[in-house]
Amino acid sequence: MIIKVEAIVREDKFEDVKDALAQIEVNGLTVSQVMGCGKSKGYTEIVRGSEVEISLLPKIKFEIVVSSEEWERKTIEAIKKAACTGNVGDGKIFSYDLRTVTRIRTSESGYDALN
Repeated sequence: MIIKVEAIVREDKFEDVKDALAQIEVNGLTVSQVMGCGKSKGYTEIVRGSEVEISLLPKIKFEIVVSSEEWERKTIEAIKKAACTGNVGDGKIFSYDLRTVTRIRTSESGYDALN
């Protein structure tokens, strides 16, 4: 089974999450700067005396592909511990099964493409 874990976290938690994943020896990951909002729908800020609605907040998105449910659990736990502040906006973690993985250079697929 090949599983993709995606986590969207606060920008200031980038290093904490990256270090937590390295500690459990998750080596392959993709990181993107993204914008989004959840239930809170952003916030209002005063800019040059005018009220401005900030509806999309900057976040960091981690994408990790793992080879088993055990690694999925370990990865999610590491991210949760590293990213949690206990406040609104801490983020979300998604996981789902992947149909296939192919290494372009060698044409290996499935588990072999992950190693």
